Amino acid sequence: MTIHQSRAALRAPVGRKAGFAGASAIAIVLALHGGAAQAQTPGGATDVQELVVTGTRIVRDGYQAPTPLTVVSEQELAAAAPSNVADFVNDIPSIAGSNTPQTSNASISAGTSGVNALNLRALGIERTLVLLDGQRSVGSTITGAVDVNTFPQGLIKSVEIVTGGASAAYGSDAVSGVVNFILDKDLEGVKGSVEYGQTTYGDDDQYRVNISAGLPFAGGRGKVLFNAELVDREGIYGVPRDWNKNGWYIITNPAYAAGNGQPEWLLTPNAGLSNATPGGIIVDTPLRGTAFGPGGAVYQQAYGTTRDPWMIGGDWQAVQVNDKQSLDADERRKGIFGRASFDLTDSLSIFGQASYNEHASLGWTGVQFNQGNVTIRSDNAFLPAAIRQQLASLNIASFRLGTTNADLPIRKTDNKRSVTRIVVGANGRLDLLGDEWTWDAYYQRGRTETFEMARDITNNARLALAQDAVFRPGTNEIVCRSSLTNPTNGCVPFNRMGIGVNSPEALAYILGNPYRRQFFTQNVAAANLAGNPFSTWAGPVSVAVGVEHRKEAVSGEVPTEYRSGWFVGNYLPTFGSYKVTEGYLETVVPLWEGLDLNAAVRATNYSTSGDVVTWKIGATYAPIPDVRFRVTRSRDIRAPNLNELFAAGTSRTNVLVDPFNNNQNTQFLEVTTGNLALKPEKADTWGLGVVLQPSFLPGFAAAVDYFNIRIDGAIGAVSAQTIVDRCFEGVSQYCAAITRSGNLISRVSVSPFNFAEREAEGIDFEASYRMELAGGDLTLRGVATYYMKNYNNNGIDQPTDRAGENTANGPPEFIWRATATWLSDPWTVQLTARGVSEGVYDNSFVECVSSCPASTIANRTINDNHIDGAYYLDAAVSYDLDFAGMESTQVFFNVNNILNRDPEIVAYGPAGTAYGNPSTNQGVYDILGRVYRVGLRFKY
Repeated sequence: MTIHQSRAALRAPVGRKAGFAGASAIAIVLALHGGAAQAQTPGGATDVQELVVTGTRIVRDGYQAPTPLTVVSEQELAAAAPSNVADFVNDIPSIAGSNTPQTSNASISAGTSGVNALNLRALGIERTLVLLDGQRSVGSTITGAVDVNTFPQGLIKSVEIVTGGASAAYGSDAVSGVVNFILDKDLEGVKGSVEYGQTTYGDDDQYRVNISAGLPFAGGRGKVLFNAELVDREGIYGVPRDWNKNGWYIITNPAYAAGNGQPEWLLTPNAGLSNATPGGIIVDTPLRGTAFGPGGAVYQQAYGTTRDPWMIGGDWQAVQVNDKQSLDADERRKGIFGRASFDLTDSLSIFGQASYNEHASLGWTGVQFNQGNVTIRSDNAFLPAAIRQQLASLNIASFRLGTTNADLPIRKTDNKRSVTRIVVGANGRLDLLGDEWTWDAYYQRGRTETFEMARDITNNARLALAQDAVFRPGTNEIVCRSSLTNPTNGCVPFNRMGIGVNSPEALAYILGNPYRRQFFTQNVAAANLAGNPFSTWAGPVSVAVGVEHRKEAVSGEVPTEYRSGWFVGNYLPTFGSYKVTEGYLETVVPLWEGLDLNAAVRATNYSTSGDVVTWKIGATYAPIPDVRFRVTRSRDIRAPNLNELFAAGTSRTNVLVDPFNNNQNTQFLEVTTGNLALKPEKADTWGLGVVLQPSFLPGFAAAVDYFNIRIDGAIGAVSAQTIVDRCFEGVSQYCAAITRSGNLISRVSVSPFNFAEREAEGIDFEASYRMELAGGDLTLRGVATYYMKNYNNNGIDQPTDRAGENTANGPPEFIWRATATWLSDPWTVQLTARGVSEGVYDNSFVECVSSCPASTIANRTINDNHIDGAYYLDAAVSYDLDFAGMESTQVFFNVNNILNRDPEIVAYGPAGTAYGNPSTNQGVYDILGRVYRVGLRFKY
């Protein structure tokens, strides 16, 4: 990828050498994925520049990286003007399946709601190492996920993405690569921005104010940097979009029977729940279909074509509840960052920096669902008299009710996080072995405090007491049955039959706001040394060595009353820690002109799992200046994180299909715990690529890179549904995780373990071309990733390949982004096209509409397995204003999704909380519609 420079650099060749003295004080010359950087003069000639970026731990001007590296420049970020940098970075095709406020909004018990965490190669956030100036940062969640929003957004100069294994050079956890955010430490003066955005529907208002300053002192020997930011995003409560109103779900085919040739599952519109309505519905006994509406009014549900828990047609519109989540979270962010550095001598500098960030998010997470599992006694005082009489005449003592609880407020997640990070260090130069060596050392302490609250959650025990309402003997007073024998228990009767039938006092009795506080700490001490100890016949040999010690810890607190007994939440405090000590050696050896060898080795000791060795070997070869080949082979590791090791147990109420009970939908408690027996996962990575910079086409560069990452002992967990399915098939290992109450499943325990294998394979494509056009400079640039494989094999089940699944399971087969930027003072115009290829719901599904083969757990039959692809067009226009005393002032106007294209339909089902999810994949498709953004940037 061509490095995008300043306006001046685009107009004339400017040679410069730069670097940084943090933990990754080392860098390489790069333009397109490691090619030589060039700038084209107005006359058409090219002048090679020295642009140093962090591809390895070794500074070597002119060296071309064996590992592909993508650079996002400050100018690109400014043109896009995202509300946060993560929004832009997530559009890069090599990043797929990231955690965003839109995709994590419903993560109540997991505590990840509102976090912006990156996912390289769709291999998991935990396998992507995110750095700030080459240094680690404390995680914002117990999984170690680093929230990019905690970085000083206004000081980010560039983002460097090292794709492929990088553990030997950068440290553990870099299985799928490294994303390194680089700060502008050369800033002098004051710069800032004021921005506002809104969707074309008049919602999701966004405000952002950012101010940065760089002040030299002591004759330039010292430097103070400062950044402050305030962001307010109103969010979107509900899903007020037409594309979500057609009742798209995957359901069990009402016409299906084993061997009859019908598909087992149907992808269909106009579907809804058959066993739950907003005001409640009787699902058994001869009164089945009797439902309760506003004020408790009785009516009969029109079922349509039914196979519980789904129906097609009938009253499907009346039971839709997939608009009760937040389409975008309501969030507030504020942060402050400061850094001071001082040159004690010409060869010794010291620095210190501190940052503090607060993030708060609030979002709807859906209704409370009870799919036919509420037991109502026939003497319930809230039942209409006619219904009680029918029950009595039929000698029915109780019935089951299904409800989506319209009288209960929508469940919400209310998360607050504060992240404090302090770094002190030094760097310099020294003479050693006849050469000048560079060194750096730093100590970092990071601390994250989280407050995770699930709002408006029912207490199961209190709700059971409150719904069992009777008449006090001899009166018409409605009381809880339990209050007849325990008059002081405080129970307030709650009516499950109807809409708008309950008092605030009844709601107050059964509702609560479970919460927990968690504290994550990270202490890191690291030192690095790099130099050229000797030369061979082909040039100087470069060496870098370093050590790092790190401690990660978690602690927490949860009031006793919030640890169990709630519909969701049920938080438990987690305690644990581990230590990591590692040292590395990296070298670059020129073998002959045009051929360089790069090798690294790192020894790592984990206090929880012992010693591991990682390594990398790579080479670049340029037989002619126009062509450069590169190859890498590496061994990378990731040890289990705090959550995977120590999670005390979080739980939530969920729904699964129970094959032991004729595929009945069963509501159960899903409990997730850690596993102290986990071992580090090991990955073997191959990378093979070619860089083209033809001399006959100045300004053009292209790169194609193949990658293959194979992980042995990959850490992961199977879903509760899979556990039950495999137990039903006779795989006894899974049955121990299931707890029953009578004949029904009441609890499923989910824990991580070391899978047998996971593999990702694909090809990255990048190209850029710069030319003069209409009195300005035009830059064309395209990036794409073709995902050939995203494979999972846990050693027990049938292996699955998720590449090409446009659901949350895997990355789409092809993700691309192309931009055209035209610069002609005072105008900058940028057009961007981005998109994904068409895909499927699941690669294991068998698509058929008749004469279908046998449907199995491993290979379900379905009538339609197709999901459409999509593309979106964005535009950005900026204009430079001329104000006396100002270095620059610029107004900008951006439009994302110019065509206001709706997301493609992605249906959910048939089990779990499918009925509550919006009908698309929020991580793949644009869900907001057209978004306008306007702002003012300045610098003086």
